[in-house]
Amino acid sequence: MSSEDRFHPLRQEDAVLLAASWRQLAGEDCDSRAVGDELLGRWSEDHRRYHTLSHLWSTLRAVDVLQDEARDVDAVRYAVWFHDAVHEGNPGHDEDQSEALAHRLLALLGKDPVLISEVVRLVGVTRDHRPEPGDANGAVLSDADLSTLAGAPEKYLAYTSAVRAEYWRYPDRVFRAGRLRVLRSLLESPHLFHTEFGRTHWEPRARSNMLAEVDRLSRELAEEPVPSRRPWGGAAPPPADG
Repeated sequence: MSSEDRFHPLRQEDAVLLAASWRQLAGEDCDSRAVGDELLGRWSEDHRRYHTLSHLWSTLRAVDVLQDEARDVDAVRYAVWFHDAVHEGNPGHDEDQSEALAHRLLALLGKDPVLISEVVRLVGVTRDHRPEPGDANGAVLSDADLSTLAGAPEKYLAYTSAVRAEYWRYPDRVFRAGRLRVLRSLLESPHLFHTEFGRTHWEPRARSNMLAEVDRLSRELAEEPVPSRRPWGGAAPPPADG
């Protein structure tokens, strides 16, 4: 049985394509294949609904579209593989663990320390998708990860439903308030996207989708009775994930 055969049939095509993409990036030796298998296993965990093999594949394809705007496109591709490799629905902690995993596994593969440092840094950029000016690699990674925001309305709705399912632990009111806060913060920025292609081709549709979601969430919050005490023990709400 090949390493890809363990996946659900609906994920089979993504797994096969991703395994080939990883080998092209990282090499064909046994260690590289083992790391690729571990990453594919993480991205196919049962609790995931949005941060799945399909998201990984679509983000890598978006990097292909933007590759001419990157300084080191291979570093960006490695960062895509690792940026949500740990995803337990714990904002901040997930990113910390994904950075640590990238450092450990890339070191195991004997990659150049400069590359490892850059990949770890890029994984950190996905915390808020706000790379510094002049950060070409960060701009490409951030835009590729957020490219789903520019999908057709029905795809955007499927994306928001999948994200909500991943944060099932949060009561509706807590989730809506947290997501509204992050959506509004992103929309207040002069640009959602940081590459020329992203601003030209993805920004208008993404803003339209996000504004529609803000309107829907605002109405749902207004219609929902306010609880007598703060739900969920006052825990911080989840972010809007890209």
